[in-house]
Amino acid sequence: MDTGRFLLAVVLMIGVIIVTNLLFPPIPSQDPAVPADSVQVVDTAVPPAAGPDLGQAPAPAPPDADIDTVARVDAVPEADTVWVESELYRYGISTAGASLVSARLEQYKSFTREGPVELAVPDGPPLAAMSIQVGENALDLRRLIFVLDTAAAGGAESAVALRHSDPAGRFTVLVRYDFDPQHYLAHVRVEVSELGGEEILLLHLPSTLAINEIRPEEDHRALAYVVNGTRTGIRSVPLDDVDSRRVEEGPLTWIALKNKYFLVAALNDPGVEAPFGGLIAEPLAARYSAGLTATLTGRANVFSFRLYMGPQEYSRLSSIGDDLADVNPYGWKIFRPIIRPFAHMVLWALDGMHDVLGIGYGWVLILFGVLVRIALWPLNSKAMRSQLKTMELQPLLKEIQTKYKNEPEKLQREMVRLYKEEGFNPLGGCLPLLLPWPILITLFFVFQSTIAFRGQGFLWLPDLSQPDPLYILPLLMGASIFALQWLNLRVNPDPTPQMKMLTYFMPIMLVVLFLNFASGLNLYYATSNVASLPQQLQIMSERKKVRRRMA
Repeated sequence: MDTGRFLLAVVLMIGVIIVTNLLFPPIPSQDPAVPADSVQVVDTAVPPAAGPDLGQAPAPAPPDADIDTVARVDAVPEADTVWVESELYRYGISTAGASLVSARLEQYKSFTREGPVELAVPDGPPLAAMSIQVGENALDLRRLIFVLDTAAAGGAESAVALRHSDPAGRFTVLVRYDFDPQHYLAHVRVEVSELGGEEILLLHLPSTLAINEIRPEEDHRALAYVVNGTRTGIRSVPLDDVDSRRVEEGPLTWIALKNKYFLVAALNDPGVEAPFGGLIAEPLAARYSAGLTATLTGRANVFSFRLYMGPQEYSRLSSIGDDLADVNPYGWKIFRPIIRPFAHMVLWALDGMHDVLGIGYGWVLILFGVLVRIALWPLNSKAMRSQLKTMELQPLLKEIQTKYKNEPEKLQREMVRLYKEEGFNPLGGCLPLLLPWPILITLFFVFQSTIAFRGQGFLWLPDLSQPDPLYILPLLMGASIFALQWLNLRVNPDPTPQMKMLTYFMPIMLVVLFLNFASGLNLYYATSNVASLPQQLQIMSERKKVRRRMA
């Protein structure tokens, strides 16, 4: 919805620039509670287990308040959940199935519940659960109770090892997680005793993610699974579009479930040549959810992969590699090859000013808007000279139009001849004016999904990624557009009715379209318009001089 409205705004504004220059030249733009609007989750159906039916996995125990700077494992002898903590996260691993059942991101505030962001839906499926497929049979690890195995953990403080031994002595399963206190990444290793056939690991991702944003509809729209195939590249499918069984054929480098700002992803272990074989997405009864199961082969009954449970922070995802940073690509699909690198450059500039100058992102956007206008000053001056040339040619153009008004083909040839003799490009007055639009379009997509702006306040604005609650910035943006249009109108002694209509209609239309866009986008655009007023006044002065010479 927002994308469509923004596209309409861009088309209108670009249309005004071109039409004004070509048709109307002068003379002659910690205890999570379920929110009321949470998605109802339906767990993924799995085949019957080979082991005993031990019921559903127990709910996570409430976490402690202490947080260390180094990853630490809290294990109470009879606990149902093992908690792993660092300054970045608090992950919970259930002894039922050795499944990851909780991911609290300590540095990100939830806007739908008290405390930090929690990725797991309360009473919903685990964030990562496993089954072992042997022929047509499946051993569902979620139906098995595991115990901590300190010896298998090797004494590492940031490692958790859990083992299940079948009471009948038929098999054993060992699951080991190795965490990094500085990253949201865990290495997972699963060892299974011989079960009498070729074994495949089935990794069950969550059917949805918890909602943590002020506007739940934003998370709902962004909920999607994403795969990166070695042959097909990155493919994203909204969960709401999974209305029938879908199979994403492998080999796959990684699979992921994402919402607007956060992500749960399973990636190949770079030290093991065993890519994911594919992904099966099943439709579920609840909206914005899907049953996601990936397959992974191993060697000698050993499976290894990585799990990422954290923010869609570009620098972190880039450091992991395998193009995981493109899990939430910017822009419309057809323009992504252009918008994506441009978005990265814009983010690099904004983050650089934020880090080097030590100022908030609100001031960064104001400074960025001013710097963009300063950088474009020479090009806008060139556009101004082209417009002045149009004014000087008006008498000759009118003479040609009058002489050949009944001969359109000859009229066109004579106008082309005049432009060529005078060294004049009729589009020269509007093309430089279109240059700010790539930046504005890029920022629109940046504000849609860049976590750096999430929760960043500025003056009266509580969050630059959300609309202005007082609507001050959209009105200021509209006023700045009206001022620019009005100054342009002032130098025309005989403006057409169309020009008058655009002067009053365009600001109103753009205010309506930008009303619910991110306040950061409105802040940048309003600043950019205000910063262009001095040059507009200069243009106005030059046009008056030309008009006096022509009088």
